[in-house]
Amino acid sequence: MTEVAEIKKAPYVIEWRDGFKIGVAQVDQEHRHLFTLVRALNLASVDQTVEELLDYVVTHFSNEQDMMEKSGYPAFEQHLKLHEEFAAQVADFLGNGDAWTEDRVQDLRRFLNKWLIGHIMTHDLRFGKWHSSHAGQAVIRSPDVRTTPASVGFFARLFGKK
Repeated sequence: MTEVAEIKKAPYVIEWRDGFKIGVAQVDQEHRHLFTLVRALNLASVDQTVEELLDYVVTHFSNEQDMMEKSGYPAFEQHLKLHEEFAAQVADFLGNGDAWTEDRVQDLRRFLNKWLIGHIMTHDLRFGKWHSSHAGQAVIRSPDVRTTPASVGFFARLFGKK
């Protein structure tokens, strides 16, 4: 009789790299912390870590959106929609009622890392490049530009983090 040893999968972990920097110090620092929180996800403390992660994502999205809006970033509305789509995906994942297992934790970590890297390296990087070329310039808003606080976005409302 041959015993089949159960092979434990190594956790899906992506570390922060300087190559993820977008050139906006506050945003880079917050992104780095998001990677730390995603890396900290494990079965033993998943509920607490997910709660901390959601709180911090709300803070980060609010800060980033506020910075974009105040600077007059032309793609602000599109970026806000990306954050809202992410929030809906996370809500679907967390709200499906499935019990936490090692595989589900890894699925969450994989999803978050993939989304973070893709979002940072495309959309946030565009903002970083735009921000560095427009730093210090006065922003004149046209009347049709959204002026409600960014922190009252979909994600904050969804998770009750106004």
